[in-house]
Amino acid sequence: IYVFGPTLGSGAFSVVKKVRSKETGEEYAMKVVNRASLDKALESALKDEIAILNELRHEHIMGLVDTFATINKYYLVTELLEGGELFDRIVEKTTYTESEARDVCKILFNAIGYCHVRKVCHRDLKPENLLLKGKQCDIDLKIADFGFARKAPAEDSLKTVCGSPGYVSPEILKRDPYGLKTDMWSLGVIIFILLGGYPPFQNDDQKLQFENIKKGNYIFVDKYWGTISDDAKSMIDSLLTIDPAKRLSAEDALSHPWMKADS
Repeated sequence: IYVFGPTLGSGAFSVVKKVRSKETGEEYAMKVVNRASLDKALESALKDEIAILNELRHEHIMGLVDTFATINKYYLVTELLEGGELFDRIVEKTTYTESEARDVCKILFNAIGYCHVRKVCHRDLKPENLLLKGKQCDIDLKIADFGFARKAPAEDSLKTVCGSPGYVSPEILKRDPYGLKTDMWSLGVIIFILLGGYPPFQNDDQKLQFENIKKGNYIFVDKYWGTISDDAKSMIDSLLTIDPAKRLSAEDALSHPWMKADS
């Protein structure tokens, strides 16, 4: 059904290939997972990821096109996004203007809001998991990698400690039960990086970094934030709020004054 092209990337249990549909000529990305290297838990997690992706159809979420399995392998066919990671684009640009960052936020809040309405918590939002559609674009992106995503019917229905160190929420580090709002914390970190050009909780000592996250200890260093609007800082403060109950939801975030500015 597919003609295999070059390898796009590889992980511990899988390889991602560029493929072309024999029928339509369309190009896609295909993740090939080796079943022999998966234990029961990993296999179950993969099936969860497939089930969640099958449920999500949104222009800013990387779409699952096809899945099939053989005795030895699982195959996941997704949209092909050739613009690379938002992470690399941030490194290139150093910072985004408020207007550019706002455009990125509109996409992220809408896409995560769509997940949250369906009670899907991503749990690993970071610039490496936000893929740009093409090399020429800085803003048009899709959320990828739902490997940690789970259903969260209630605000305290999740318990697993997971995520990436700089982006993980205080409630996860405190080992409290948590829910959808954990994603909103991660988005707050991403916006901070887009506008400030550095991570809010950066520390070579991970123990100190985690303490700072748990306390919500970050500052807007004037050298980098002097020209940034108070509304933008207020938006970040409303997302990097320790108490998840007081943290903005995706829907609330879309109606924050900063999102309505025209700069």
